[in-house]
Amino acid sequence: MSVESPRQKVPPQGDADVPARLLGWYDRNARSLPWRAPPGAAPPDPYRTWLSEIMLQQTTVPVVIPYFEQFLARWPTVEALAAADTQELMAAWAGLGYYARARRLQLCARNVCLAGGFPQTAAGLGALPGIGPYTAAAIASIAFGEVVAVVDGNVERVVARLFAVADPPPALTRQARAILQPLVPSARPGDFAQAMMDLGALVCRPRSPQCSACPLADICEARRLGIADRLPARAERPARRVAQGTAWWIEVDGRVGLERRPSRGLLGDMPGLPGTDWRQDMDFALPFPGAWKRAAEPVRHSFTHLDLKLHVAAIRLSDRPAFPRDLAWAGAGELKGLPSLYRKVATRARALLED
Repeated sequence: MSVESPRQKVPPQGDADVPARLLGWYDRNARSLPWRAPPGAAPPDPYRTWLSEIMLQQTTVPVVIPYFEQFLARWPTVEALAAADTQELMAAWAGLGYYARARRLQLCARNVCLAGGFPQTAAGLGALPGIGPYTAAAIASIAFGEVVAVVDGNVERVVARLFAVADPPPALTRQARAILQPLVPSARPGDFAQAMMDLGALVCRPRSPQCSACPLADICEARRLGIADRLPARAERPARRVAQGTAWWIEVDGRVGLERRPSRGLLGDMPGLPGTDWRQDMDFALPFPGAWKRAAEPVRHSFTHLDLKLHVAAIRLSDRPAFPRDLAWAGAGELKGLPSLYRKVATRARALLED
């Protein structure tokens, strides 16, 4: 795509009006979210801002809202979260995905408690476990009023279109921060950050941007050029890995054998069904002989950089078998806390045994 790169550009004509126009739009159109303070109000509790930002990494707002509310009811302060039972925390996280976030969440909470509270700058926040540059800037801006540019995917899209930035991430991310920093108002930096996020989520959408509803449409370079729906440019994605394995559903008197996955790796520390390693080559081993039933098709599940085909083998026994690893025996109610991958396997296994 041939679009002039704005590396040497300055904010567009009328840039002094951008914060005022954007904040005026935000005052009328801000999303009501449980972790936010209303436009113009005092900043929210940094614990709420931090918790929501960690949950929102790679996860959508509608998915996060009930998890956020449940976490807040169960662990209302950073001190409560730091003291939480780790396994209970991991079970409560089930369904949000990217489970390493949950492990780092509690480690971060404990560090905050040891320090006597959250750092109040992006630089200080960025030194905590699980907090990257975007999250640090978001917390510092929204909860502590630091005048710092906050750039997430929605904001990148707004900046790419407003200034016709042709480069994909990560170059776009760097340029967006540099372009936005002089525009961040000292009076309401957190509201400005959230206004940019909401503009991207509600108006400057990935497909079919609603330019007629945009408070900045008259200074949008991509709109002028007629290329808004072609920006931002997409970064080339790395090839996804593919792996296979087998999950074993071992049922005895209505209870199912579970084990905890290793701390390192996908679904680390989460409860799951025992099974083989996940490898590129086919692995359909069984742990002991018996009247196993095998699913004709594997359960398919996608992680960030991995597509998994997990074959399912199920058996129902009257006595607990000899097994090389320790198993915890869970009833039907306890299976609800399994990661979504294993909930898919459970559905397949039960259907096998009922045939």
